[in-house]
Order: sequence, then C-alpha cells, then structure tokens
Amino acid sequence: MLDTLRRHAARFAGYTELRWQTNRGQRIGMRRGTLLTNASGQSTGVSARCWRDGVFGFAARHGGDDATIARVLADAADNADLKGTGAGRTGGPLPDAGAGTGAYDYRTARPALSPAERIDIVRRLDAYVAERYPGLVNFDVALNTLSMEKALVTSAGAATYSYVPRANVSVNLAIQANDSVVELYEVFGGFGDPEDQLSDLEATFVKIDALYEALRRKAEGTYTEAGLHDVILDPTVTGMLAHEAIGHTCEADCVLAGSIAGDHLGERVAAEKVTLIDYAGRGPDGKATIAIHVDDEGTPCRDVTIIENGVLKGFLHSKETALRMDAAPTGNARAYTFSDEPLVRMRNTAIAPGTDRLDDMIAAIDRGYYLMRSPNGQADATGEFTFGISLGYEIRNGKLGRAIRDTTMSGVAFDMLKTVTHVGSEIGWSAGGMCGKKQWIPVGSGGPPIKCKITVAGR
Repeated sequence: MLDTLRRHAARFAGYTELRWQTNRGQRIGMRRGTLLTNASGQSTGVSARCWRDGVFGFAARHGGDDATIARVLADAADNADLKGTGAGRTGGPLPDAGAGTGAYDYRTARPALSPAERIDIVRRLDAYVAERYPGLVNFDVALNTLSMEKALVTSAGAATYSYVPRANVSVNLAIQANDSVVELYEVFGGFGDPEDQLSDLEATFVKIDALYEALRRKAEGTYTEAGLHDVILDPTVTGMLAHEAIGHTCEADCVLAGSIAGDHLGERVAAEKVTLIDYAGRGPDGKATIAIHVDDEGTPCRDVTIIENGVLKGFLHSKETALRMDAAPTGNARAYTFSDEPLVRMRNTAIAPGTDRLDDMIAAIDRGYYLMRSPNGQADATGEFTFGISLGYEIRNGKLGRAIRDTTMSGVAFDMLKTVTHVGSEIGWSAGGMCGKKQWIPVGSGGPPIKCKITVAGR
C-alpha cells in the first residue's frame, strides 16, 4: 500500500496527506462456562487531507484501489476549497516538522492462533476460575485484541508504514460479602498480538490468583473516611491522573479552547519532584502499551516534556495548532480509523520515575490510604477531577492495614501535584487504556507510585 500511495503523489496540489489504514479487532467473552461474545471486525479505507488558506479539507472512502484513491484526493481538495470560501480565515503554510519515514512492524513472529484456539484459551481461563474459586457469585473472562495498520505519504516527503498491535485479557470477579456483592476487575496484557500475550497461561493464572486474593480482602474490608488524606497512588491511578486531569488540559487544541493550562505556561504547577512526559515510544522502561514513531500527519514523533521539575514547559501539538500558537509540531496528531481526521492526542503519558522506595512512602504516613485501581473517572478543562477507586488499603502508623471498599478521590490537578513529596523509582502501565476524545484511540498511561494529599470520599 505504501508503494500504491506513492504512485499518487503526483496528484498532490499544495500540502496533502494520503493515508491508508486497516483496523482489526476481536472480543471473545465468556461467563461461567457460557460463550457470550465472539465478535470480530475490520475497517479498511483511504483518506486524504488538503490544506488551503488556513483550513483543512478532508475526505475518506472504503477500499484502497487506484480509482478510490484518486477520488478521495479530488474530494479532499474540493472540500478544502469549499471550506476556505466561507471560512473568512487565512493562514500561512503549515510549519516544517520534518518528514517521517520508515517501517515499524510489530506483528508477532509466533504461529498464528486459529479462531478455535483463541476460544479454547478463553475457555481454559474460565475453567481455571470456576474450578479454583467455586464460591464466586459471578465471573467474566474476555480476550480483546486490536491491531492498527497504516501507510502514509505526504507532500512534505513523509512515507511510512506501521503495524501496532495490542491484546489483553480482562477478568471480573464477584463475591458475596456480609453486606453486599463486591466486585473487582483487572486487565492483563498490553503491547503485542494475542500470540505474544497468551503464550504463557500459567503466568495469567498467577495474576488471577492475586486478583482473587485482593477481592477476598476487599470483601472483608472497611469504608474510607471522608476528607483530605495523605495517600499513595499506585501506577495505574497515577497514569489516569496524568492522562485525564493533566494531559488533556495540555493538548494544544484544548489550550486554544480555553483549558486552564494555557494560563500557566512557564509557571510552577507541581512539586519539584514531578516531571510529566508524553512518550512517543514505549516509555523509559520499554513497556508502554503503544508505540508511535510517525504521527498521522507524517511528523516524526518526539517525547514531549509537559511538566519538568514542577514547571509547566510545553503542550502537545499538531501542525495546525503549532501554526496557531507559533510552536513546533510534536507528533501528536492521531486518527483512530481511516475515516477519522487526525486530532491532537496523547501517546504514552506518565509521570517520570523518581528515586523513592514504596516502603518509605508507606512508612511516612501515619494515617492515610494506598489507592491502587481506578476503573473510571472524569476531569474537565479546569483540571478538576473525580476518579473512582475500586481497590486500596488503609495505611496506619506506617503500615498497610485493611482493604477498602469502593470509593472516589477528587481534587484539582495543579493543586494536588504541589503536594507530592515522594515519586517512586519503578514505573507501571495500564494494560488496555482507550481515550474517547471525539474518537476512541488506544493510549498508554502509567507512572510510578507517588505520595501526595488528596480528597477521599466516605461511605
């Protein structure tokens, strides 16, 4: 497809992007021995985008033959001319961001699993839970896969191909406590095709055992006390905070729309120990769940330091936002399907690891909480956030105590970050993060454990 797209470069008039893309996904879900879901899907097509007088014209069609590509290029040019006529807006050329080239193919080298073999793996996981933990009220096991395959050619000289897969197993367990049914959910896996993630089921069994033990302790647990507390946030919670409450406010299109971050560039917004980075590759430990080398505008990707030693340093940019804010593109323009326009999106967003030990963080708290899982949450353009917490423990006199029941934590991101006193040395990543800003797209979020102050809800 890259060669096919190159043949059409002679049709480009002015700044033009031409992208072919195929997304493939599957979900196999089972509940207590019954196969509830066995669905797969694929979307394939080509899109083009043209820049005229300060506006983009976009067009997309299913397929990828020469006639379809020629039609899409013509439609995109027509749409740009039409939008420009009534836009009343002028703009100079888009900034030169370099031209991304190369092939980035992460498909598995293992023999492909057949559909029947994938179902059998889910069935084995389901049978393990049923046999090992017969007292559960309910349980669900599911396999989820997604691969995004792209070829891109631009008038700026970009020519790139990528195949980026992700696969995970989700497990939800429910047990009867003395006052209600208590649930706990976890996702295992991440970067790679299912053949890579499912090659060692014994390791997954061990993770399921750990999930059940956490659920058992939660069922015997207590409720949190409402108020401002010293807390430790586990990597998955740190990651959600970094993505939802901070990352979105620092996406340049959100800044242009009035997010709070636009008022604080160059100012201290966090404790000196806090450095927050949107990583293009797989993070400092090489374990993030996506890898983006060239974005969907053809810009070579680079890591973006959003906060450095507590100071707000920069924003995430596409070519258009960079033009409007007199900045440099960062390689953050991403599209989920062939029919989506690239938007400013995060890649792998995380607080950078520090030097503190988790044991020292726990020992530094007389009365507080260790918050470990956040299944949901919301944040707005002011940086205010509320996240659900589904797993955690009391900290009493510098030691972990009883597990806690479901609760919430809330605050204002730039205020809360100023209370950070410890940043852990080991980073962790969520296995299956998806961001829903106008269009779904896979993202990586994570970080080290951090110690801070945060408002926790009561019963």
